[in-house]
Amino acid sequence: MRVSAKADYAVRAVIELAAEGGRRPVTAEHISSIQDIPLKFLHNILAELKRDGIVNSHRGAAGGFGLARDPALISVGDIIRVANGGPLVRVGDYRADELAYTGHTAPLRDVWVAVRVGIRDVLDEVSVADICSGQLPAVVHHLLERPDAWLPRVKLQPGQAPRAGVPGPRPRPLPAAGRTAATVSDHE
Repeated sequence: MRVSAKADYAVRAVIELAAEGGRRPVTAEHISSIQDIPLKFLHNILAELKRDGIVNSHRGAAGGFGLARDPALISVGDIIRVANGGPLVRVGDYRADELAYTGHTAPLRDVWVAVRVGIRDVLDEVSVADICSGQLPAVVHHLLERPDAWLPRVKLQPGQAPRAGVPGPRPRPLPAAGRTAATVSDHE
């Protein structure tokens, strides 16, 4: 599964709304500024979340967005399904249970269904309230305890390392042998 930028933005926007606790509507501009999400893109995401009953909007000078449901009843999976327009796991244009392979590949459908179950076990278990409180469910902690949890399993070539963390400002490399601004300030 690849989490699209749109899904990531949607989850982050809903978390920002939950963090406000319903005290007042939150503007898209505020969320955009805090989370570094392009405003036009965010407006489209919030409209989709509103259509699916995850957020609501308030008009007027003090208007903005709020959650339409209790954050404990909104899972990360719910948000990703809205953002991606369908199931959490697809193989091409099909849900895993819709596939039919023949011959030696017949068991492959079961592999894709198992992948779907594993993803659901995490994304449907973690609620927006869990993230806001910092109290993630046991399924997350159990998976993070694995020794390989933080290790990539792809063969990376030098210079092809994936970017870590949330997109945003990064230290610029300095001309001297690949040192970064952060490296220089830490050691000089």
